[in-house]
Amino acid sequence: MKDLGPLKYFLGIEVARSALGLFLCQRKYTLDIITEAGLSGAKPCGFPIEQNHRLSLAEGPLIADPEAYRCLVGRLVYLAVTRPDLAYSVHVLCQFLQKPRVAHWEAAMRVVRYLKGTPGQGILLRADSDLTLQGWCDSDWAACPITRRSLSGWLVFLGQSPISWKTKKQHTVSRSSAEAEYRSMAALTCELKWLKGLLLSLGVHHSKAIPLFCDSQSALHIAKNPVFHERTKHIEIDCHFVQDAVTDEIIAPSYVATTSQLADIFTKALGKSQFDFLLSKLGIHDPHHAPTCGGC
Repeated sequence: MKDLGPLKYFLGIEVARSALGLFLCQRKYTLDIITEAGLSGAKPCGFPIEQNHRLSLAEGPLIADPEAYRCLVGRLVYLAVTRPDLAYSVHVLCQFLQKPRVAHWEAAMRVVRYLKGTPGQGILLRADSDLTLQGWCDSDWAACPITRRSLSGWLVFLGQSPISWKTKKQHTVSRSSAEAEYRSMAALTCELKWLKGLLLSLGVHHSKAIPLFCDSQSALHIAKNPVFHERTKHIEIDCHFVQDAVTDEIIAPSYVATTSQLADIFTKALGKSQFDFLLSKLGIHDPHHAPTCGGC
């Protein structure tokens, strides 16, 4: 083995140390994406994907070079390792790899234009972290207009630093918004239990229940009240381990208003004002910040 000294650059991820902690970003990788897309002189976008988009129903012509689309989206997938703000848009673009259309290519170009305004954006792993976990989960019921499957999104903080996040289409169709929210809560509970075990192996013990924030009162009732389960027998049994996690005091679910739900950014396309508001709460920073266009 060889000691290469303090980590500064690894697999496209840049690491900067300061008194505040470790800052992770992929600025050079982002600039390479912008250059290869031919958008170095393009006008930046203020947010990555249009509200109320209908990309799943796009019927325009297929693009001439689908391999270019696949290559670009693949690079965006890797970029999302340090960019939680890209999770939803990358999830949407990944659904059209087989037969990308012109509308899908234009949506991908919009994401690149968004990167043009925020090339150095990344996450700060704070040095003053208290090493406690906190989870946020949300869902968009029947989000897919073709399959009507819902979308789950969740985010985990270690102290004030985001360490894990995901946007994923649910495996089955949910018959209610409460069921969709509960499935999202179940997915987050899995992640929290795994992270708790990982931290325990590193000597960090969590004696208190992990706070879990959800904006669905119905899902919270299902998790906390076993009698309420009589109305939810159609949800598969393995989903109910959330209630066991609550009983065992592994998690402590609580309500948060929809407008303050941080995981909302992982489940739907937001306007600039709400997108910027949630982004400011996610522990995302850009030391190379430059003003972006807010009108597109």
